[in-house]
Amino acid sequence: MPQRQYSKEQRKVSKTNPRVTLPIAYGEYREIASEPKRFRRWLDEMTAAYPELFPCEIEAGYTLHDFLPTSVKLPDVRFRRIKLKAGEQQVLTICSSDVMPYMTGYTDEVEKALFLRRFGVPFWGLTYVFGRNDDYWYNMTGRFGRYEIVGTVVKGADQLPTDLLADEKHVHFNGEKGYIATTVGADCVLGASLALAADEGALTQAYGYFKDEAQHVKPNYQPQTVNTDGWFATQNAWQALFATITVIQCFLHAFLKIRERAKRRFKAVYTDIQQQVWDIYQATDRQTFFHLMADFQQWANQALTGPALDAVHKLCAKADDFALAFDHPTAYRTSNMVDRHMIPLDRWLSASRHFHGNWRSAELHIRTWVLFHDFMPYCPRAKIRERAISPAHQLNGFVYHENWLHNLLISTSCAGLMTNHRKC
Repeated sequence: MPQRQYSKEQRKVSKTNPRVTLPIAYGEYREIASEPKRFRRWLDEMTAAYPELFPCEIEAGYTLHDFLPTSVKLPDVRFRRIKLKAGEQQVLTICSSDVMPYMTGYTDEVEKALFLRRFGVPFWGLTYVFGRNDDYWYNMTGRFGRYEIVGTVVKGADQLPTDLLADEKHVHFNGEKGYIATTVGADCVLGASLALAADEGALTQAYGYFKDEAQHVKPNYQPQTVNTDGWFATQNAWQALFATITVIQCFLHAFLKIRERAKRRFKAVYTDIQQQVWDIYQATDRQTFFHLMADFQQWANQALTGPALDAVHKLCAKADDFALAFDHPTAYRTSNMVDRHMIPLDRWLSASRHFHGNWRSAELHIRTWVLFHDFMPYCPRAKIRERAISPAHQLNGFVYHENWLHNLLISTSCAGLMTNHRKC
């Protein structure tokens, strides 16, 4: 069999997006766009209602630039462009959320197919059910990876979480090991990038994409804490990216090591182990925490032996690291939140058979999955559905459109131009 040729070149794949997508039906948009005064009046209303969707240079004014040429793909669709008066005098395309980027189709016609893609339905399956061809669905899906994740999901600088979680998802990249460096905050996935190694340098680069995008939204952004497992390369990467950040080690991971070594061999006292570890975790202050930790270690020395006792000693040796959480009451003490998001990610990876192409294509589709995951609706039976439609809705407190794909397209407005927007 011939050896597959693929590229491992790693570089940033997101790019600027000079497109503003607004919540308006295309039929209404077409009527408004044909009348310059009416179009300007409507656009002024949109900039007042949704300032986060526009670069702030629009406050200095704009001129009506031109109409885009008629598209061969959608000959009935033409969008109007405006030119900003300030800054670099950027030209922005004003669009309706009814139409997909690059004139590849109408949003309502492709929405259900893209909904299934989040769960790993293969492209040939989408072709069989919805028509078109495999390349059509592949290219349409991958394009979403070019939008900045943080700028798309977080619609206000004040919404950026100060407490984060980070972990790596182990994957296969053309038969080799890879690691998806995943950042979670406020119950949204805010970063995901494929690293080809698990050392400090590779993870610093992978997590660095989150830092760059977050500082496009808020230039002086500095998170207070990040919860990680015990992998030193992960901790060192975050401390290299954010000098003042406090690393909170996951308390759950330490208990899982004890459970693995004690549950079968020490069945008679395993319930006591669980209760004592839970009491330590529930401690309300440092003094009680260290007191319970010392009592647990003393009890374990008499009741346990071998690997189980070693696991307890390792837990107790990290008491000072765990106690850092008392200085940051809002910090995450376990990795439960990032684990919840990795479960559907794992299903998607399994259904997709991981990655068998270039690093760039893998990166684009990882980022696409993240945006789909953050904007797709919760299960109708989920209790959280009573107060929020999706993770992005829960984070921002509002949606632009009741349909998830319309809402995602609107949220991508100028994602990538946010550097200028936030510095003004």
